[in-house]
Amino acid sequence: MHRLIEKGLMFGNLIRVDSPVLVERYNRALKHLSGRETKLDVFHIDISGYSPEVGDELDDPLYLNHRGVNRQFILLSTDQATAPLLNAKFSTSRGILRQFIEDNRAELFALTARDAVAGELVNSVYVADTPAKLFDIRKVAVEADTTTGTVAAAAKLGTLIDRFKDDPDGWYDDVLIAEMIGMAKQTGDVVRNPVALQQMSFAQDNFWTDHFGGMYVFRGVAHPAVITAAPKEDVGDLPIPFTFDFQDRSAIAKFLTLNDLVEPIMDARGVDAAAILHQKMDFIVASVAAEMQEDLAGATRRDLRRLGRRYADKLPEAWQGLAALVRWAEEDGPWPTITSEHPAYFYTLRAKAHPDADLVNMLLSELTPLDIRQLFICHKEVFYRTYADWPDEKRAYVVDFLDREYQVDKAGTRKALFGHEAPMTELPRVTQPDLIARVGPWGALARGRR
Repeated sequence: MHRLIEKGLMFGNLIRVDSPVLVERYNRALKHLSGRETKLDVFHIDISGYSPEVGDELDDPLYLNHRGVNRQFILLSTDQATAPLLNAKFSTSRGILRQFIEDNRAELFALTARDAVAGELVNSVYVADTPAKLFDIRKVAVEADTTTGTVAAAAKLGTLIDRFKDDPDGWYDDVLIAEMIGMAKQTGDVVRNPVALQQMSFAQDNFWTDHFGGMYVFRGVAHPAVITAAPKEDVGDLPIPFTFDFQDRSAIAKFLTLNDLVEPIMDARGVDAAAILHQKMDFIVASVAAEMQEDLAGATRRDLRRLGRRYADKLPEAWQGLAALVRWAEEDGPWPTITSEHPAYFYTLRAKAHPDADLVNMLLSELTPLDIRQLFICHKEVFYRTYADWPDEKRAYVVDFLDREYQVDKAGTRKALFGHEAPMTELPRVTQPDLIARVGPWGALARGRR
């Protein structure tokens, strides 16, 4: 993994913690959450405050994610919003944390100026010991406060202030006044500068989880189903109409089509579809050449064409299908018949513009593992696992390609490949019923009279 780390393709964009003040705050929050501390003076943290160095020190990669179900977090700075989430067990966790930070940026900026903010992504499941237990997760709520309880104290102080205002004898209540003064020393002026974090809950209808070999749960679609990386027999009966594994190619294709989740790359607007397919073909050639122990260091497209000709008899059917599609697009060749059972089929698709586009592209990246760029962009957990088993020649080529072609313009590459990226970052919020909707604009009494 050293090549990935050196090029910033692994553990990139982490936040460096190197000041004694921040280390002390981190330890205070860590002890508050888990009863443990780190002895390190310098380390790096992700969006949740997880540190790979601290994980190694404690010999526990899940020290902020007990049993991989309820993710805890430590915020030292709002800058963590741009950091990745390491060891993700659910695809929604980073999006939830980022929305929480962005929607409370001003409040968190004020709070982290004096203390760390510690919290948890809470759901009703504490242990996911069977696949069926995952279906008990319906929503995730965000709970957070400073290690000294500033937010809770501010809420209590606000209640005391209201009581002081409403009570005609409040000016004569020395105990109440003394309590308010004492709490104000901790919270500051909550009237002019309210210290309150939004109560946020997020629906968990469609998500990926790393549990049980990897599962894609789609409950919030017209035709619900679960798609598993492991054999479907291994997950047993689930409370959902259909369960597919990666061998059920036709069933997965039908599921994606019925729910209107994907579109052919050739039909996508505003993209150079032929160029995208050419690049996918290059990745397949590189994989074959690496298996043949070819030196791929600095390989250009011309080099890959040469290698493709050399190993033409070894190129898989997926490459042949993409080549036929390119001939149709560029050379007025015959329209190729690529059914859902064809190895090239999922290479020709991308997610449509909808809230779960990231999740669908993640699924497609697992169904098209030879497209190393999409796998890296959409599913880093699986990318890192498969990278460890590649020949050294392929590792060198992939790292060099990602460093030269992707790192220099991440946003542009993602837009060219997937498009419509900005709207899909917002996760569905769980909202309380609107007061007016429940009692009417004239109040409960007026509705009762009518």
